[in-house]
Amino acid sequence: MNRVIDETALVLGIETSCDETAAALVLGGSDVVSSVVSSQVDLHASFGGVVPEVASRAHLELLGPVIARSVVEAGIDERRIDAVAATVGPGLIGALLVGVSAAKGLALSWDVPFVGVNHLEAHLYAAFLDDPTIDFPVVVLLVSGGHTMLVEMQDHGRYRMLGQTIDDAAGEAFDKVARFMGLDYPGGPAIDREAAEGDPTAVNFPRAMLNDGLNFSFSGLKTSVMNHVRRHPDDDLADVVASFQAAVVDVLVTKAGRAARQVAAKGLVLGGGVAANSLLRECFLDVCVAENIRAFLPSAGMCTDNAAMIAAVGWHRLRSDGPTPLDIGAIPNLRLAVID
Repeated sequence: MNRVIDETALVLGIETSCDETAAALVLGGSDVVSSVVSSQVDLHASFGGVVPEVASRAHLELLGPVIARSVVEAGIDERRIDAVAATVGPGLIGALLVGVSAAKGLALSWDVPFVGVNHLEAHLYAAFLDDPTIDFPVVVLLVSGGHTMLVEMQDHGRYRMLGQTIDDAAGEAFDKVARFMGLDYPGGPAIDREAAEGDPTAVNFPRAMLNDGLNFSFSGLKTSVMNHVRRHPDDDLADVVASFQAAVVDVLVTKAGRAARQVAAKGLVLGGGVAANSLLRECFLDVCVAENIRAFLPSAGMCTDNAAMIAAVGWHRLRSDGPTPLDIGAIPNLRLAVID
């Protein structure tokens, strides 16, 4: 296991935290050699959300072929791989165990280091796989189905929590509102599509905590949408959805700009599944122009769960911390390690 972890090191990343089965090979922490993602959206669509047992079984069936495809697409021999990284948390316990177990087995078989990766930390790095020119400090707006947070990246592996949701995550609010409105699963993309046909100023939904610090709250907005629809059932669906989306985005980008000013950030980074939302991306760029700082936007493939971001963090963590002990398990409620 005497591998040198430098710019020539090739890391296999494995991601199975929820409903995406993914594997990727990344060179030197930033050069994506291959990235394969097998989505389970169709499997869970009829349930209106992810079913943990179904997700775990699908990972068991799909992970082997996905890893094999990532190696074939990279055009390399397995002996060229220098380390194996996998998401250990947060996520669904059964789904996580599939990826962690496979990664440990491969690491032992190939006699290379295993690295356990925090899924949240991986999202912080997703945009930099498209543009690795990092000039710290930067503020990351991480917006997903389970998390909404503002994180200051002071350096690689050195993070400070600036703000986070006190109730529903933004992506969770998108999903719940979409389900209530009878839109397709997954809710985020469905709302994005429907909102394109509506008037975002039609309904003045509340912007909770807009002028109060850097924490977020979306539970009240979700309830406000539901109450409005019950009182005004004939309102145009697209107008209601567009107004809801505008309220969410307004809060997100306003607080991101405020956070950037507070820490004198040199850039703003967008990450997480909701980073694919078209209005959020547009307004995020606008706030970066207004603050005169660089914008780092992940490509569509890097917004959703993928293994390239896992491999990238695995490379950095291996250089700074060394291999992860093989007795580590899956940690479904794993938090992001931050400084005070």
